[in-house]
Amino acid sequence: MLFAPKRHQDLRGCFSETFSLRHLATLGISDDWVQDNYSLSLEKGVVRGLHLQRPPTAQAKLVRVNRGAIFDVVLDMRPDSPSFGQHAGVELNARDWTQLYVPEGYAHGFCTLEPDTEVIYKTSRYYSPADELGILWNDPDLGIAWPVDPAMALLSPKDAVNARFAEIGPIDWGF
Repeated sequence: MLFAPKRHQDLRGCFSETFSLRHLATLGISDDWVQDNYSLSLEKGVVRGLHLQRPPTAQAKLVRVNRGAIFDVVLDMRPDSPSFGQHAGVELNARDWTQLYVPEGYAHGFCTLEPDTEVIYKTSRYYSPADELGILWNDPDLGIAWPVDPAMALLSPKDAVNARFAEIGPIDWGF
């Protein structure tokens, strides 16, 4: 779900409630947020993901860009879903002030579109290395149109060797 919090602007700058449980509830979002994460990517073409955590520590995420811009991707990992294995991509940037809600059951990743991009996101459960999964960002079976030449993408060593989608067995999400 993509949405933009209200932003009040005047000659001094702007003010916005970037997080409001009351506003999220009007959108049908009722997760209990337990952790805030921050990433700074110094270069254009940094790819982070695709990441997810399996139950019992599966995470919903609330993602926003504080500075710069990203191409943000979600991948449906729910085997009983009609959109299982399908992805969606959207640009998030500081200018539009949009946020992306990623429910449990989706892998998530992004590519920076500008240097010095800051991404801030909330999670509904704490990070658990034991439950973490990674899917290869440029798996040809997924057909994600990333806005970076694969030879120029900047990846962590871990993300460079993530499993292909077909190698990840079905996950029992419990819902």
